[in-house]
Amino acid sequence: MFGSPLFRRLAHPAVALAMVGAAAGGGSAPAMSQTAHVRPVNSAAVTHYRTIKVKGTDIFYREAGPVDAPVVVLLHGFPTSSFMFRNLIPALSDKYRVIAPDYPGFGQSAVPDRKNFSYSFANFAELTDGLLTQLGAKRYALYVQDYGAPVGYRLALLHPEKVTALVVQNGNAYNEGLSPFWDPIKAYWADGSKANREALRAGLTLEATKFQYLDGVADPTRVSPDTWVHDQALLDQPGKDEIMLDLFKDYATNITLYPLFHNFFRTYQPPTLITWGANDKIFPAAGAQAYLKDLPGAELHLLDAGHFALEDKGDEIAGLMRDFLDRKTPRN
Repeated sequence: MFGSPLFRRLAHPAVALAMVGAAAGGGSAPAMSQTAHVRPVNSAAVTHYRTIKVKGTDIFYREAGPVDAPVVVLLHGFPTSSFMFRNLIPALSDKYRVIAPDYPGFGQSAVPDRKNFSYSFANFAELTDGLLTQLGAKRYALYVQDYGAPVGYRLALLHPEKVTALVVQNGNAYNEGLSPFWDPIKAYWADGSKANREALRAGLTLEATKFQYLDGVADPTRVSPDTWVHDQALLDQPGKDEIMLDLFKDYATNITLYPLFHNFFRTYQPPTLITWGANDKIFPAAGAQAYLKDLPGAELHLLDAGHFALEDKGDEIAGLMRDFLDRKTPRN
C-alpha cells in the first residue's frame, strides 16, 4: 500500500496542502506565503541540554537565556535533579541566563564508582564551582532547595563576592529547620552503625519519594505523577542506594558549617527571597523564619505547599522570583 501510486500522490506536499485547505473549507491549496505568519521561537528562551567534563567527571546541566544576561543558578534537592526546574527555567530565561546542573549520581550526570569518588557535599560544591567557572559565570544568584542549600552555601563560602542574591525554597541552614523527620538520620550520624544505615533505606522507596511530592499539598491533582516516577526510576538504578546512604551520612558535615553559613549571611547581607512550602514535614516553616535572625531584610513568603513547592506553586514562585530579581540583581 505505501508504495502504491495513490500513496505517493497523497504524500506529495502540494496534494497535502490542498487536502488541508479543503478540510478547512477553502477547497484549494492555501498560498505558501501564509506560513510566514507563524511566530518564530525566541531562541533565548530555548532550553539546551549539555554535558561538560569537570575535574574528570561528566556533569549534565540545563541552560537557557541570553549569554550576557545576569546569571541564575538553580541547585536541586534529593532525590530529584535539574528536572525539577523544567518549568521554572523557561519562566526566567527571557531575561536571565539560567544554569541548572545535576550533581554526580543524580539526573543525567555521571555516576562514578563510590570506591574512587567522594560523594560529599563539599565535592558537589567544588564541581559546581568548576562548572560555573568553565561556563564563564562570574557572578550569580543562587536558587537553593533541599540539598541545593548546603551545596550553594558552600559555594558562597568559596566565593562570597560572586553571590548576587539568594532564593531559598525549603533549603535549610538552621537547627530550627531540622524536624523530627531527621531523628533516624541523626541516629546514623551518631554511630554510623550498619543497623542505622539500613534503617534509612525506607527513605529510598517509591512510597517515600511520592510522600515528598504530595505531603502538605492542598490539591494533589496539581502534581504530575511523572515527578516521582522519573525520580524513582533513577534512584532504583544499581548502586544508587549506597550512594544516597553515603550522602545521608555526609549531611552531618553541613550542620557543622551552619555557623559559617550564618556568618556569610550576616557579613554580606545578600538580597534574599524565601519561598517556603509551609507544610513541609522535612524542613518545617521554623527553618524559613530562622533566616530572619541573620537576614532581617529577607522577603519571606510561606506558601500553602509542601517540600517540592515548585510543583504546585510554580507560577507563584516564578512571579515572586521575577519581581525580586528585577529589583535586586545587577544588570550587566
